Amino acid sequence: MNKNELVAAVADQAGLSKADAGEAVDAVFSAIEGALKAGDEVRVVGFGTFSVTERAASTGRNPRTGESIQIQASKQPKFKAGKGLKDAVN
Repeated sequence: MNKNELVAAVADQAGLSKADAGEAVDAVFSAIEGALKAGDEVRVVGFGTFSVTERAASTGRNPRTGESIQIQASKQPKFKAGKGLKDAVN
């Protein structure tokens, strides 16, 4: 499912126009992104938790040349599925 299909499904289930559903989906994604940028977690009970983890700097290897390279430390978004979502999938 891509974003357009998600918007269509939300519009159908909520009885909204596709434009209104698109704005709602964009608002949800924007709110999650803003909270993660601020360093907060987003917990949706029964669905899951969005958080940010720190990835330490490491040494990698260029596969073409075999040369060692430094990989910088970074922050990575992470999603952990909740019990309700796990149960629905299984």
